[in-house]
Amino acid sequence: MNIQKIRSDFPQLQIKVNNHPLVYLDNAATTLKPKVVIDAITEYYSHEVANVHRGIHTLSEVGTRHFEETRIAVQKLINAHHVYEVIYTKGTTESLNLLAQCFGKKFLSPGDEILISVMEHHSNIVPWQMIAETTGAKVIIAPIDDRGDIDQVEYKKLLNKKTKIVSIVHVSNTLGTVNPIKEMIKDAHAVGAKFCVDAAQSIAHMSVDVQDLDCDFLVFSAHKVFGPNALGFLYGKEELLNQMPPYQGGGAMISEVTFEKTTYNILPNKFEAGTPAIAEIIAFKAAIDYMNSIGLYEIAKREHELLEYATSELKKINGIRIIGEARVKSGVISFLLESAHPHDLGTILDKEGVAIRTGHHCTQPLLKRFNCTAAARASFAFYNTKEEVDVFINALKKARSFLL
Repeated sequence: MNIQKIRSDFPQLQIKVNNHPLVYLDNAATTLKPKVVIDAITEYYSHEVANVHRGIHTLSEVGTRHFEETRIAVQKLINAHHVYEVIYTKGTTESLNLLAQCFGKKFLSPGDEILISVMEHHSNIVPWQMIAETTGAKVIIAPIDDRGDIDQVEYKKLLNKKTKIVSIVHVSNTLGTVNPIKEMIKDAHAVGAKFCVDAAQSIAHMSVDVQDLDCDFLVFSAHKVFGPNALGFLYGKEELLNQMPPYQGGGAMISEVTFEKTTYNILPNKFEAGTPAIAEIIAFKAAIDYMNSIGLYEIAKREHELLEYATSELKKINGIRIIGEARVKSGVISFLLESAHPHDLGTILDKEGVAIRTGHHCTQPLLKRFNCTAAARASFAFYNTKEEVDVFINALKKARSFLL
């Protein structure tokens, strides 16, 4: 991996923050964008602007072709069986809301159970609570142990004939825990439950194969995969998507509209009402191509090295408490420094040009499990370096001297 060449592909890595070279360690929140993605957006708005589908003029046909090429690229990325099993959304959050509402209206009844875990992002908690209130179903919570792993014994005990769907994160955005998702899916299927994988934190860091996993649904966001904001994806098995009602009404999702009755379009259009984020969708193919040119194996290897190095260096600082030391982790470290507030840490590190995330990370129940309300978080991507980790550690030591 030619790290200098890679870093030159990301314009934001060339800037300074507070007169220091930027050290960007907030990749779990959103990744930086390579120039090829930025150029793809500029190209669309400069030379290809037109709405997609149904247009017979050249620009519409060109846009439609590029628009659907991205769907094919996503299909290949996750190894979906059919290209029409890939649904465009605004992000992971909308994908989960779509799934909760549409799956719930079709398959949930009073007394049915929805199984999630303590480590879920709010976007994989609140939509299920909302549909549970509507349908009379119950949200059941799988516990985690002190290391930050889901208790697999308890998880299996919670699965039963009332469990209609399990929705679990593949990689925790706060703990970095990599869940044994394939085995968990098999256990859920054994009781007849469907399974949704929240792949927002895994899709850019490891191979994700929906056919190998045999998951029923999978969701993720483009902006965490070096792509644009306001774009996400829902994968679903064809049979289930066909049974579920539409999420929203409007253009594209209809077959025929009369005042007496409306009939709905086929997949994937049934779930894609209205004008989509065309530029962002087209540009996301450039992000996938860029990531594939480096290789997921190389990406995972480099990020694991950064994680191990940063974890080792953090533990050398007196008063550091790392939250979550699961058996298998991805490139995320959440931590506390004695009595220092995470926001104060983040502010001081920012003065040194180091960008980390502070707060509850949209995982308030999880932080409550670890007896805190906020934490600092450093998260890595393949364009980060050990030298940047050193800058981060030195800035943290400086913050410690100020605050304690």
